[in-house]
Order: sequence, then C-alpha cells, then structure tokens
Amino acid sequence: MRDKYYDEITILLGTGLRISELCGLTDKDIDFENKLINVDHQLLKVSGIGYHIEVPKTKSGVRQIPMSTKVCEAFRRVLQERKRTTPFIVSGYSGFIFLNRDGLPKVAVNYESMFRGLVKKYNKCHEEALPKVTTPHTLRHTFCTNLANAGMNPKALQYIMGHSNITMTLNYYAHATSDSAVAEMERLIA
Repeated sequence: MRDKYYDEITILLGTGLRISELCGLTDKDIDFENKLINVDHQLLKVSGIGYHIEVPKTKSGVRQIPMSTKVCEAFRRVLQERKRTTPFIVSGYSGFIFLNRDGLPKVAVNYESMFRGLVKKYNKCHEEALPKVTTPHTLRHTFCTNLANAGMNPKALQYIMGHSNITMTLNYYAHATSDSAVAEMERLIA
C-alpha cells in the first residue's frame, strides 16, 4: 500500500511545479495523450477573502510541463481515488484535482502542514534528523537541481521551471558541488 501522500510528492518531485500551480490544476490541465501539464494559473487562498485564481507573474509562467510515465501514473491514481464532490468553482475554474477531506481544493497551507507532519514522523524514526525548513518548495529545488546535474539544457530547464530570467534558474536551483564539477570536467575532457 502506498503512503497517502506518495502520489502528490511524486508529482511535485517529478514536475517542479510551484505549490500554488499544483493546487490550481484541474482535470482540463492534464493532457494524458501528449503527457503534458498545462500551467496557466495558480490557486491561492487568502484568510478572510477565500479562494482565488491568479495568472502567473510573468508570461514565462505559462507553460507546458512534460510528464514522465511515473508522474502520469500518479495523476491517474489521484484522479481515480478522488471522491466525487459538489462542483466547486473559482473564477470559472472547476474540477480541481487535489482536494482536502471536505472536498475543497487543497492550498499551500495544507501542503506545508503535511510536510511538517512528514518531517516530524521521519525524525521520530531516524537518528539523522531532517531540517525543519523542509517545505514543498524543497521538491521544486530538488527537481531543478537534479535536471541541471543530469545535463539538461539550461534554457529548457528555465522554460520548465517557468522562470523569466535564466539567472534565477542557474543561481537558485542549479547547485554545483565539487563532485559535480569534477565529473563535468572529466566528461568534457575525455
């Protein structure tokens, strides 16, 4: 049996989506035939105001993210296990994929709480504790760093991440280490 958060973590780690982009995904945003996620909005919830949809800050935020087979399978499981609820519409968007117990769309605070719980649970069972700063955004960093370290073209990575400036992609996400520098030198010189 899979952990109840397995698919959501698989999707975050396999796509680099911002948490608000994940929360805003609807049935219509997932193209299983072409294995693409269409990102053109995000779902936010403001205390005292409620749910609202925002468009990405820049035109670079509008993009199509390719899905691996593992990510496609995770989306299929989430959609298959999703409980039927009364339609919930925010600014014309409905069919949200990730729902809480009450059938309402999940938002960033739900995932931040989930991560705190997962870190606490992990730290109970392991000697080497995870840092307290672990958030869903950590998976975005990991996704980008892994692709950068695997040699992905930086401009393609910039597109997938939805960054308007390549500096953001390279400085904040593509972390180099001594080992990666040595491996890269050996690869290029060999």
